[in-house]
Amino acid sequence: MDDLPVRIITSARRKKTVSARIVDEVIEIRMPEGLSKAEQQRHVRDLTRKLNRKRTANAVDLTKRAAQLAKKYSLPEPESITWSARQQKRWGSCTPSTSTIRISDRMTSFPEWVIDYVIVHELAHLVEANHSPAFTELERRFPHCDKAEGFLIAVALGHAGSLGGKPDPCIDEG
Repeated sequence: MDDLPVRIITSARRKKTVSARIVDEVIEIRMPEGLSKAEQQRHVRDLTRKLNRKRTANAVDLTKRAAQLAKKYSLPEPESITWSARQQKRWGSCTPSTSTIRISDRMTSFPEWVIDYVIVHELAHLVEANHSPAFTELERRFPHCDKAEGFLIAVALGHAGSLGGKPDPCIDEG
């Protein structure tokens, strides 16, 4: 999915806030008139990244994907699975007591098999809440574990371009 073009709208009436939204397939960013070029560029970079991630995330049906993976690897289906813009240090998280899973929206541009791995990892937490040997056995039902973990570590260390910044490589701390 291609990134959308950006239109910057400055206003003398706007004093502090910066906002962004998609209008007719264009990202409109509204900001105060007096911002420096560096501040403008920072806001444009951050807000376009956020809106483009959200657009990409909306194209993936996590509920359907989790159901398919749960069936394929004999794991329970979650009550809910959603993209999360708040996950800055983890790729995913699971709350076994409510059977809910959250997947970081930083992953929206990642290959499908990497997203699938994180989903399977979190599905395994619905059975085993920790990273015990029993958990590892469930997680390892996914055939591309090592490859996906390597990809996530490379992104976390900054070796994968702009795919995901430099987050903590831990997927979930239990």
